[in-house]
Amino acid sequence: MISPSSFRQLLVLVLAAASISACTAETPERAKVNVVQPGAPGQGSKVLPADEVPSSDGREYTDADVRFMQGMIRHHSQALRMTALVAGRSESKDLPRFAKRIEISQQDEIDQMVRWLRARLQQVPSVGSGAGHDHGGGELMPGMLSEEQFAELEQAKGAPFDRLFYEYMIQHHLGALTMVERLFGDGGGEESEINQFVTHVDADQRIEIDRMRTLLAEA
Repeated sequence: MISPSSFRQLLVLVLAAASISACTAETPERAKVNVVQPGAPGQGSKVLPADEVPSSDGREYTDADVRFMQGMIRHHSQALRMTALVAGRSESKDLPRFAKRIEISQQDEIDQMVRWLRARLQQVPSVGSGAGHDHGGGELMPGMLSEEQFAELEQAKGAPFDRLFYEYMIQHHLGALTMVERLFGDGGGEESEINQFVTHVDADQRIEIDRMRTLLAEA
């Protein structure tokens, strides 16, 4: 027969083992965490269980990604044409500094896009005259200035130049946001590197639009 003291010890061991088993079974549930998954630019984030978050690892770039990068290089290049007009035309203290910020950020992004295309053995577009048109020489890409608008900006000076610059650069930046939206609508923007780049471009353009609207109101 088992003595009372031995029985109590055995009972303690059984209960301890049952407790450990129960904790082990509950651990995966307790360990589950929710992850905030950022949405595409302009869309809200989603809260998903960690095991339901899709992985972006290994996702391939698409033809839409290539077209976006090629088009955005030409798009950014026109912004650089615009900032090059500021010296000698603007009499503002704020505009030259802001234009320099745009110049630096857009040139840096052009360099990133060129590297992205070359790394994938894709064509890097020419940014010469007429480079603002969609493939095939059709209508201008969203937000791009026509040559008539560009000539108007080129001929303006002083306060009229400042106002026109802000108006046209806001138009230009809004066009870039439209291009980002179209990319996601075409099923692009999923590859990890381009997703990071596009998200940055979207956020940066929105910040600059807000700043330009403030400066335009003060011009």
